[in-house]
Amino acid sequence: MLDKVDLHTHTIASGHAYNTRNEMLAAAKAKGLELYAITEHAPAMPGSCHRMYFVNCRVLPREYRGMAVLYGVELNILDYAGNVDLPESILREMDVVLASLHTPCYQSGSIEENTEAYIGAMKNPYVNIIAHPDDSRFPIDYEKLVKAAKEYHVILEVNNASLSAWSFRGDPRERYQEMLALCQKYQVPVVMDSDAHVDSLVGEHGNACKVLEQAKFPQELIVNANPMKWRGYFNHWYDV
Repeated sequence: MLDKVDLHTHTIASGHAYNTRNEMLAAAKAKGLELYAITEHAPAMPGSCHRMYFVNCRVLPREYRGMAVLYGVELNILDYAGNVDLPESILREMDVVLASLHTPCYQSGSIEENTEAYIGAMKNPYVNIIAHPDDSRFPIDYEKLVKAAKEYHVILEVNNASLSAWSFRGDPRERYQEMLALCQKYQVPVVMDSDAHVDSLVGEHGNACKVLEQAKFPQELIVNANPMKWRGYFNHWYDV
């Protein structure tokens, strides 16, 4: 499977990751990535960046030794209405915006409430990707999720870290099989992401790739295989 993309990674700026921006960029280049994103946790995550960090991302170069680089944010969904922890005035400047549920920032509700939280976040015009929609602690209705992703022009993530042995989200393989079948039915794109918090895991998508292969998921719906096809799903794009 073609895979030249990683759109969900963190540096020490997120507070609980372990490498600098330059170390993560070097690791991405060494892995042969062509498009790489750093997406720090938004301010509601304990220990993460102040909102001014994201305002100042405009100063960062969008190229590293021939590799295109995007800078963005992993927003915290805060409530059942899908409110998030940065305003649209900042999000419109981000190259790529992910939104996700995290236990420090969100109290899990019913299947309906958790699903509405995701859908509310997708209604934000600057949210591009729903990250790790696979957590057993936040049960959801996958058909409603996928239909909303189609309606609001949002990519759904297959998160490699969720599929690792050390994941605390519960084994998501069965949930991913359900989601992927629906994504194929409704023609919704997905992206494999590492969710790397250390440089050795940048670009590592082996677990995610196996899940996609087991689902016989079509390569034409996988962003990693042809990112140019899906460039309209991002807030800003830079050709290198």
